[in-house]
Amino acid sequence: MSDRRKQEALKAPLDSRSPLVFDTRELGRRPGALKRLSRTVPAPKDLGTEVVGVPEGAAMELDLRLESVMEGVLVTGTVRAPLTGECVRCLEPLEQEGEADFQEMFSYPDADDRSRYADAGDDAEDEEMFRLEGDLLDLEPVLRDAVVLSLPLQPVCREDCPGLCPRCGARLADDPGHDHNEAVDIRWAALEGLAGSMGNGEKDEDNEPRSDGDDPQEK
Repeated sequence: MSDRRKQEALKAPLDSRSPLVFDTRELGRRPGALKRLSRTVPAPKDLGTEVVGVPEGAAMELDLRLESVMEGVLVTGTVRAPLTGECVRCLEPLEQEGEADFQEMFSYPDADDRSRYADAGDDAEDEEMFRLEGDLLDLEPVLRDAVVLSLPLQPVCREDCPGLCPRCGARLADDPGHDHNEAVDIRWAALEGLAGSMGNGEKDEDNEPRSDGDDPQEK
C-alpha cells in the first residue's frame, strides 16, 4: 500500500456501513475485554500486485479477535481469500487460495502515545499510527498490507511447472515429449552456412587437375 493511500485512509471520515469498518462500542474501554467475530466481506479494488491478487468484490473470510487494552483496541486476525493471476513460467491463468495473519493496535482518540514512542528515537514521528474514530476502526489499510505482503513474488500454476519451450513457445506441460529435431541454435545458422560454403570451396580447389608445368618434380 502506498504512503499516499495510507494517509488518505487515515484522514478520511469513516462510514459505519463500510464492510471493513468495525464498531468497538460493545467492547468498551475496560482492559482485558475481548470480542471474537467472523465476517465475510467483498475485496476492495487493487488488492494485489501486477501478477497476482484478490479480484475486486471476491469474498474474503475474516476471523478477528478484538481486545481492549490501556492504549486502545488490539486487533488480531486472519484473512482468507481467492487469488487469481498468471503463472510466471507458462503464462497460463492461475487460481489459488491465499491466507494472511495480521495484528495492529488502534489507539483511542484521546490516548497519550508519548509512552509508546519514548524510546523510539528520531524516527518516532514517521511511524504509522492507527486511531479509532469514536468507536469505529477501519481495517482496510491493515488488511491491504497483510494480503499484499503475503502474495507470492513468483506465482506458478504448480510447483513443477516446466514452462514454455524456449524455441517455439509451446507449453511443455501439454506435451511432455516436446522436442525439435534440429538442435542447432538459430543464431548460429548463418555462421554454419558460411562455414559450409568455405569448406566446399576448398574441396573444389583440391579436385582441380594440375598442369604438367606445375609438377615440382621433373623426370
